Amino acid sequence: MSRHIIGASLRLSRVLVSPAVRHGTLKVCFCVYEDQGVTDVACAALNGLKMGDKTLTVRRASVSNGQMKSEQDTILAQAQQHIAMQKIALQIGGFNLPGAGVGGPTEVPTKVLCLTEVVSADDLMDDGEYEDILEDMREEGGKFGDLTNVVIPRPNANGDQVHGLGKVFLEYADTNACAKAKESLGGRKFGGNVVTAVYYPEDRFFENDYGA
Repeated sequence: MSRHIIGASLRLSRVLVSPAVRHGTLKVCFCVYEDQGVTDVACAALNGLKMGDKTLTVRRASVSNGQMKSEQDTILAQAQQHIAMQKIALQIGGFNLPGAGVGGPTEVPTKVLCLTEVVSADDLMDDGEYEDILEDMREEGGKFGDLTNVVIPRPNANGDQVHGLGKVFLEYADTNACAKAKESLGGRKFGGNVVTAVYYPEDRFFENDYGA
């Protein structure tokens, strides 16, 4: 049997051909895949396949002795160990695998949350509308804990560049409240936009540096 055919796209680990086992003119071999979950896929794809004047019969092998069982257990244990090591390596590098935590780069929690895609420069031009937005953000942000400050940079009359324009900063008394706000507000739809929520460096915030 061709190793290319039985291993196509399914990451074949090994082929074990028994030189002494024959049933009439039928030769027997065993195929071990790196991912045991694809065994049924291979069986379904290969069973009944014509090879020359022969027709393949493919099914799962039954474990008839402790040696085969031991070998399968060893392969599975090695695969599990390999996956575990990959998870550890990726987590150390600042990333997580699915099922191992929240995806994306690891952030250092702070007491300041920065929101984007919430307001536009045009929304902040009018004094009355600006105060309404501030009040709305105080009310919404206060749902997650002790909100101590809300900062929304706005355009100035001179037209000078303003750092942080379009951002909303929520300062909390502790990181727990900030984390709750981040989890709840991040990903929300606002005016057709998806809100992005990230922790902001406290030292830069306290220096009124909103351009990070």
